Amino acid sequence: MAIPIKTSRDIERIRKASCIVVKVIKALKKQVRPGVSTEELDVRAGELIESLGALPAFKGYRGFPCNICTSVNEVVVHGIPGRQLLQRGDIIGLDIGVNLDGCFGDAAVTLPVGKIDGKTKKLLKVTKKALYLGIKKARCGNRLSDISHAIGSFVESQGFSVVREFVGHGVGLAMHESPAIPNFGKPNQGPRLEPGMIFAIEPMVNMGRADVEVLKDGWTAVTRDKSLSGHFEHTVLVTEGKPEILTPW
Repeated sequence: MAIPIKTSRDIERIRKASCIVVKVIKALKKQVRPGVSTEELDVRAGELIESLGALPAFKGYRGFPCNICTSVNEVVVHGIPGRQLLQRGDIIGLDIGVNLDGCFGDAAVTLPVGKIDGKTKKLLKVTKKALYLGIKKARCGNRLSDISHAIGSFVESQGFSVVREFVGHGVGLAMHESPAIPNFGKPNQGPRLEPGMIFAIEPMVNMGRADVEVLKDGWTAVTRDKSLSGHFEHTVLVTEGKPEILTPW
């Protein structure tokens, strides 16, 4: 498995793309509230990305029709924005990718819409913590599966399920690069991590069972048991020391 190593010039360009992702996430966070449609969020994201001199990386990618992914409640990933209105007590995953002159940043957050119940709060807290536990393992000298194991073992210890069908990935000079980064697995497997590798690390965690299915639109992935699902993601650079989060939303 050949994992691309970015040059210092590549890294600076990817860092700039990732900064735009952060600006978009911060702007959309302010807009998420009951009564807002997912389409409104998509339009706002597209306008902001283009105003910052970039392109929405998802639009047109393998035919995806929108600027961002909006995944509400039982939608795990790849939700297509539309007329759906957010309601108090919902959760919404916002997944945003940016293409700036051929360099890519990618990140996701799952946000509450107004007040949510205690178990849902725990789902988001566990998913987010799993992301950071995975990032801690993205260090020079560790093996790729150390990231996967850190995420999966923590999630399952908290009584939740890790999605198997969708995984993290390399990112930077393309939207999806080698390697695939599952959110589960044994530690100390796979390639050694080296400075200059850049990963999109993204745990997807279900409140119920791990099983998912893709709807007839060919994109929207939902939990088979209709339980809620959380998703958090950062673009992360492996360095000589601590991993650097390029999308600090």
